[in-house]
Amino acid sequence: QVQLVESGGGLVQTGGSLRLSCAASGIIFRTNTMGWYRQAPGKQRELVAIITSFGSTNYADSVKGRFTISRDGAKNTVYLQMNSLRPEDTAVYLCNVPKGGFWGQGTQVTVSS
Repeated sequence: QVQLVESGGGLVQTGGSLRLSCAASGIIFRTNTMGWYRQAPGKQRELVAIITSFGSTNYADSVKGRFTISRDGAKNTVYLQMNSLRPEDTAVYLCNVPKGGFWGQGTQVTVSS
């Protein structure tokens, strides 16, 4: 059974930082591309960042230079370091395994102005 458990969300002021974690189980983590998405109220879910099994990364234009995705194979965990947060980053952030279409339950990030 695949499980993706996100943590690290919270309330932060504009300009602040948060680090999200997604612990994966039930998959061969080292061979899987992992992604972070977000969904704000009334908006479509959008890709934030993705990291391949080789460590190649890709980011949404809106977060380039502010967010960093990384992975730790020893811990089966993918991270999203978010710096210089803005109110428009407020959303539920979800971990995703594209192969198989697995999703975590999400963690809320709220950025106050």
